[in-house]
Amino acid sequence: MSLSSRPLRKLGFLTIGLFDAADPRRGHESTLEIIELGERLGFDSAWVRHRHLQYGISSPVAVLAAASQRTSRIELGTAVIPLGWENPLRLAEDLATVDVLSGGRLNPGVSVGPPFHFDQVKDALYPDTAEAEDFSHERVRRLLGFVRGEPATGFQGIEGFEVFSDRVQPHSPGLGSRMWYGGGSLRSARWAGEHAMNFLTSSVVKAEESEEFAEIQLSHVREFRAHHPDGDRARVSQGLVVIPTDSASAGQRAKYKEYADQRTPRTTTPQGPARMMFAPDLVGSSAEIAERLHDHAAFREIDEVAFALPFTFEHEDYVQILTDIATRLGPELGWRPRP
Repeated sequence: MSLSSRPLRKLGFLTIGLFDAADPRRGHESTLEIIELGERLGFDSAWVRHRHLQYGISSPVAVLAAASQRTSRIELGTAVIPLGWENPLRLAEDLATVDVLSGGRLNPGVSVGPPFHFDQVKDALYPDTAEAEDFSHERVRRLLGFVRGEPATGFQGIEGFEVFSDRVQPHSPGLGSRMWYGGGSLRSARWAGEHAMNFLTSSVVKAEESEEFAEIQLSHVREFRAHHPDGDRARVSQGLVVIPTDSASAGQRAKYKEYADQRTPRTTTPQGPARMMFAPDLVGSSAEIAERLHDHAAFREIDEVAFALPFTFEHEDYVQILTDIATRLGPELGWRPRP
């Protein structure tokens, strides 16, 4: 291990949870089985993506509620819930409920901005208020306040036979410290730090001061910690697509290589008007991947990861990849499963 790298303390994975429109239960069941496998393998956390009006998880909080009843130890996260689709007060209620059901294992990750394809969905989502909706960081601040126990109303007390609270119920006291912000820019990193959130940095970032992915990501990590009350102890989780091939079959190795090769061209230069940079997928033996990670400027300053599973693989591929990550790559990075 490079002496400049921190030993990996928390090992997690991220899945998108795709399903067939003709049989959505099978895909959701596969996702739950993968989370159960992750717990058996000793992973510290499992994270799910969202996909609205697509064939992926549209309700990550509901999926994690189910996962909370089929696991007992592994932490459960969202990476990320786009708040443009959500009412912060209602989401705060759902998050607190799942956190209580899970025994305090929920790690909600969120982001802001207008919903994807907003012009096409605004009439269905906000038929009367689309032009008035605030998709700024204020939406996160409202959610944080409700989760952390700030009043949601000026009324509390007894009315007839019913008792009313002035804050979101149930209230889960530790949840406020487990809120994550998924950011890809210096501004979002700074905002997350200033509001004492945790920070999710993924395989997509905005090229602002550099066109070298690792340097950009490192600048975000440092910006976040520079503005966080906990400084260098503030929690950052790095998400990259990592595909170890140690126990893969020849067919799987060919498929993984083709997948990465198709995605490589987008990693060479900033993409689109927003100048987004994509990280290369890391494919190879665990030893090879570990060496590349130890050379990664941002990885050297974090001790938590949520490695992303590729979108379109089969269930048995995910089993092989997760098994290799937990039994081979994790130890190469200094990680040990909790007893």
